[in-house]
Amino acid sequence: MLAEMQQPLAETAEDLGLDEPDSGPVRRCLVSGERLPKEELLRLVVGPDGALVPDLAERLPGRGLWIRPRRELVETAVKRRLFARAAKAPVTVPADLAEQLGRLLRRRTLERIGLAKRAGALAVGHDQVRAVLDSGRALSLIQASDGSISERDRIAALGRGRNPGLVVWRLLGSAELGEALGRATAVHLAVTDARMAARLDRDLRRLADYETTASNDTPDTAPGAPVE
Repeated sequence: MLAEMQQPLAETAEDLGLDEPDSGPVRRCLVSGERLPKEELLRLVVGPDGALVPDLAERLPGRGLWIRPRRELVETAVKRRLFARAAKAPVTVPADLAEQLGRLLRRRTLERIGLAKRAGALAVGHDQVRAVLDSGRALSLIQASDGSISERDRIAALGRGRNPGLVVWRLLGSAELGEALGRATAVHLAVTDARMAARLDRDLRRLADYETTASNDTPDTAPGAPVE
């Protein structure tokens, strides 16, 4: 059992992981009790019918319930009925909520990649990515998890040498990336717009965190986490 679960369950709205009026962009995970920037958490809301609804875009009305993007924490919240406790009301929670959230996080990330391409903020393919890296304009480098290891490492090394602070992600497969971009496959992508890079990095970070299975792993050691 997670160490955090040994702490007494809280009763205040803040400790229960609810939205906190006038508290700024920090929220408390309803399972672990950690106070974290909301960018590092997932928001869910209880609909008018009492059903729990994921709100990854953080736009749905109602008071939010916040949880770290870790599969085992979601499973714990479902098992211990912590969503109803936090909401202080009956809540209908899907038995497969953990699987649903995993799919939603992955779909959201892929949709963001497609949006970046349509917005002209994404270089795709070896030649385009190489040109962007050479120019020093790359902010994030996304590489297929099933691409050639030697080729990925070579491109990443080039990118880091000419793009200080470059973030490298290897989380999604080449077929997934290709489908998001309307092509068969894609292995190398480079994000050139700062705003888009920040949003994509957040989506990728949350997905990497969610797919970390060991409770003592950190995001940087998880499969697909930013490559050092």
